[in-house]
Amino acid sequence: MPPQHPGWQQQPAVPGVGHAMWGPVPDSHQQIQVQAPFGAVMIHPAEPGVYGSGHGPRTARPMLRRWGWIGGLGVLFFVGALFILLTLGEDVGRGGVVVGLMSALLPLMIVVPSVLWLDRFEAEPTRYLVTAFLWGACVATAVAMIVNSTSTGIIAENVGERQASITGAVVIAPFVEETLKGLGVLLLLIMRRREFDGIIDGIVYAALCAAGFAFAENILYFGRAYAEGGTGGVVGLVVLRGLLSPFAHPLFTGFTGIGLGVFASRRGPFRYFAPVLGYLMAMTLHGLWNLAAVSIRGGFLLGYLFLQLPIFVGMIIFAVWMRRREARVVCDHLAGYIGHGWFTGPEIAMLGDMSQRRRAREWASRRGGYQAAADMQRLQDQATELALLRQRISRGTGPEDAAAVEQALLEEISWLRQRLYSLG
Repeated sequence: MPPQHPGWQQQPAVPGVGHAMWGPVPDSHQQIQVQAPFGAVMIHPAEPGVYGSGHGPRTARPMLRRWGWIGGLGVLFFVGALFILLTLGEDVGRGGVVVGLMSALLPLMIVVPSVLWLDRFEAEPTRYLVTAFLWGACVATAVAMIVNSTSTGIIAENVGERQASITGAVVIAPFVEETLKGLGVLLLLIMRRREFDGIIDGIVYAALCAAGFAFAENILYFGRAYAEGGTGGVVGLVVLRGLLSPFAHPLFTGFTGIGLGVFASRRGPFRYFAPVLGYLMAMTLHGLWNLAAVSIRGGFLLGYLFLQLPIFVGMIIFAVWMRRREARVVCDHLAGYIGHGWFTGPEIAMLGDMSQRRRAREWASRRGGYQAAADMQRLQDQATELALLRQRISRGTGPEDAAAVEQALLEEISWLRQRLYSLG
């Protein structure tokens, strides 16, 4: 059912979707003009007390399936974290665990804000971002510790410790670790298939999964350094792993995320090869990085200058370009709604510019406090989701119920506009 606002009637279909929608009559005499942070906007007067009086429409999800996912993942995270803590306690002792944990927070505070900056246009739900991080920190790390040590031990019995160490670092670790981290991103693609919109989503989830893995791994390495060399050993390793190369794991796994993002947002046969290609790139780069570190004199510096640094710079350029491209997608794909009364030109200009989005949230906060700012954030997120849905529809990769999803998004957006603009 459409929201019950005065002056609403069934509108013609938006081109490319092929279904009628409920929306405000663009030239209705019941419209009034209000001053939004991005210019004057014509809306329908909201009912008395509309602001703070209820909740917008939400898409229902089967509760059993949802709690099944939550319960299953919760058990995996708990078991993985318990195994890691017990193993670390035996390996480096309590002091080593504490020092390793505190030291591992430094690179984490560099990586996570950078990933969240990339995710600002269409902020992913916090629960899924946390799931990605915990998968990397608990599940991927615990399984990798078991498989890596077992495989290296078997190889050492046949070819010796030195060769086993190199083989483990260059072949086994990249294969095992990138597989496990990639499985976490694939799991989120399955869980969020409707909203997994493309490359940015893939990079964000991959980077957070890898950040979780690196966090747990750093606790082990920093704890060992403290146990073996005291504070001096920790400081040197923190500089190398925490300051010079905090993005190593996120960069490698990011290629798997790009491949899965292409799969989720493109048509044609290449979409099936993209995840495999990204996964192979992740393993190859990870292996080359480890090879330089363990088999070449001064290999860490060489690997940093000629492998990781160029990839890091290239990824930054690519990420900035993708963010700007996402802004153009928002403007281009929402423009078709202007004639149907769902958006105005100034609103779309605001949605396509991060600085204007911020000013809009500040405007809402001044007039309605925290809840109004949250509503403006929600409106911006849902409008971006709508634009990305329209992009997927235009490419032929939209979900089967795209029309219903689009309608639900439009209704919630319109409801949020009524709440916000009733502030005056």
